[in-house]
Amino acid sequence: MVWSPPLRRSFSHPWVLGVLGILTVFVAWWLVTSSGMVDKLFLPGPGAVWLAGSDQFQQGILVADAVASVRRVFLGFMISAGLALPIGIAMGTNRPICHFLEPLMALIRYMPAPAFIPLLIIYFGLEELPKVMLIFIGTFFFNTLMIMDAVKFVPSELVETALTLGGRGLPILTRVVAPFIAPQVLDTYRINMASAWNLVIVAELVAANEGLGKRISLAQRFLRTDEIFVGLIVIGLIGLLIDLGFRFLMRRACSWAN
Repeated sequence: MVWSPPLRRSFSHPWVLGVLGILTVFVAWWLVTSSGMVDKLFLPGPGAVWLAGSDQFQQGILVADAVASVRRVFLGFMISAGLALPIGIAMGTNRPICHFLEPLMALIRYMPAPAFIPLLIIYFGLEELPKVMLIFIGTFFFNTLMIMDAVKFVPSELVETALTLGGRGLPILTRVVAPFIAPQVLDTYRINMASAWNLVIVAELVAANEGLGKRISLAQRFLRTDEIFVGLIVIGLIGLLIDLGFRFLMRRACSWAN
């Protein structure tokens, strides 16, 4: 049987291929667990995970944990992104500021953020602030340096043309530099948001009363691998939605860069 070009194009669509990739993994998972090759204590089947997730959802646990984790991620990342943008632009456009700040930021960037958890607990206790601060520490320096690099790669011809046409100071920044770096800034935030998700789970594993990381930690304590899988899948789904949201925002706000 020979496929027609329209049918071939439909099967090569990114969404179709993406769904097929996910379905392939789930089918393989179901086949392995159904065959009995692996003890269900270590690898529960999709059905068992679905039942565990449904039970947590009906009790309101799943929604409460997801909301708590998302709130921490967005709060910490919004502070990080809001501060990184002006500082990154300043470092990219002003050489003395860059020379003053870049070595310090490069130094702290290579310090693993989870290593700050003991200090954050000592300084701020076990409430929400240390978790938010951990996300800030783990993403701020990467956001800033990546934005700085985006500014440095603005073509000098654009700036020189703006100067020739009478542009000065702030107008050059808002009308030349900002539009050029906007796609890179959004892509920076999209990439580093993944780090924020990893960090919030680590923080909740250490000290939290609710959250997806905390739920995974409790499930591990009682060997509830089905609930561990529920937490992992929900984390992945939320991360995928955030990633798709950034892609949608980039297509709408930076259509010239697509």
